Amino acid sequence: MDVMELIWIASAFLSGLLVSRLALPPMVGYLIAGYLLHAFNIAPLQSLGHLAEVGIQLLLFSVGLKLKARTLLRREVLTVGGLHLLLMAIVSALVFFWLNQHITGGLVLGISLAFSSTVFAIKALEDNGELSSLHGRDVLSILILQDVVAIGLLAWTEGKQATPWALSILALPLLRPLAHRLLSACRSSELKLLLGVSMAISGGVIAEKLGLTADIGALLTGAMLAHHSKTEELSERLWSLKELFLVAFFLQIGLSELPNQQQIYQALTLLALLPVQGLMFFALYLISGLRARTAFISSLALMTYSEFALITTRAITDAQLLPQEWNSIISLAVAGSLAIAAPLNRFSQQLFLWLEPVLTRLEKKSGHPDRLPLSFGAAEWLIIGMGRTGAAAYQTLIRQEQRVVGLDADPTVIETQLALGRRVVYADVGDSELWGKLPLDKVKGVLLTLPSFDTRLNAIGQLRKHQFAGTIGTICYLVEDENLLKQQGASFVIHPLVEAGNQLAKHLLKQNQ
Repeated sequence: MDVMELIWIASAFLSGLLVSRLALPPMVGYLIAGYLLHAFNIAPLQSLGHLAEVGIQLLLFSVGLKLKARTLLRREVLTVGGLHLLLMAIVSALVFFWLNQHITGGLVLGISLAFSSTVFAIKALEDNGELSSLHGRDVLSILILQDVVAIGLLAWTEGKQATPWALSILALPLLRPLAHRLLSACRSSELKLLLGVSMAISGGVIAEKLGLTADIGALLTGAMLAHHSKTEELSERLWSLKELFLVAFFLQIGLSELPNQQQIYQALTLLALLPVQGLMFFALYLISGLRARTAFISSLALMTYSEFALITTRAITDAQLLPQEWNSIISLAVAGSLAIAAPLNRFSQQLFLWLEPVLTRLEKKSGHPDRLPLSFGAAEWLIIGMGRTGAAAYQTLIRQEQRVVGLDADPTVIETQLALGRRVVYADVGDSELWGKLPLDKVKGVLLTLPSFDTRLNAIGQLRKHQFAGTIGTICYLVEDENLLKQQGASFVIHPLVEAGNQLAKHLLKQNQ
């Protein structure tokens, strides 16, 4: 490692550490580090751009691992995502017409500014544990729609066209049996990680050969493994590696030319218009029938300018559809939007609680799946989190002829459980409104089998806060967390790994009696 590499890595670390102490996500620090290094004329690493590309491919590959085709395209995706793109394009064209500038360039720029940052939105939802929720999947689908439009827009502005074989990339999921066999053959964690990285990069290479962006290829190769039993383990292995590579992406944003005073003013004007984009998303979500909380959280995740805008703007200026100064303006606007959106998304739940009395009045009655459960019938037991542990607990109670209902925030989990004949309803435990309206009159006990410790801890607190006097049982993986759960109100705590050891010992003795 040479001195320059050390400077870049140390700068990213120190900036990330500083902003994290200010209760901001480290990514904001990485953006600042990129600008500071550029301001001091410190030469960028030659491999920085390539590392950033690999990071984005790994991110989208990880998203593909969680994709399920039956929930990818929903009604609100077309109404919210499609109408938002159309409205932004019209407004931008009118503004540039009024300013006597290139209408074509303004139209393309307007559509570019309608795109939300895929990297940021996915990371924000993933950090909050909401990527697999109903609104998380809707946001993901809108991002994919935007990416498809962005790819077409970029090809048009650059005068390039995809090869006649471009549509053949849709055949990648047909290789799923082979991909599943490869993953099943990987017994060690190192091989699983290496397979994931190889598939993500190979998908990107194939897509680029067909005249498409590498992101689409990485997403589709991830989707090939979406239903495999080892997908969750592979995703966990990729997490740290993906995070490391994404540092290069955020550093790279700060490498563009520093704007002058006039360009800073124009970038600030674009940032001032960012709430308009968020309000537009919020209104379209409400029109689609979603609840205020779902619309608010989703709108915050989408209220950014996209990294794709950097690419399309450069193509627009190269085609002389707009002046070159727009490259610096859009670069600063994109970076600023990410810095603004980061704390807003981190405290999205608290912000909604503050605005809840006003926002809930804007809801319209509908039969959308994100409605709160009004009744559990005669059910006496609730299981919150219908994964493998929750489903096993559900079956045990059913065998004891108990009346039980399962709750989950993942639409695909609900569909799977309903297909098995189980009583399961949609409920997002991160929703503050849920706890005040949850019909718990006849419920004797609640089991919490959610994977996130913070979510379980908060759910227990909410149940006790709303005067639930029944039994609350939950799982715990760390000994030091048990006291926190019990202090919050848990009646009992089970350590899955400890219980597995106990059961193994019992079966061993039973087999040798």
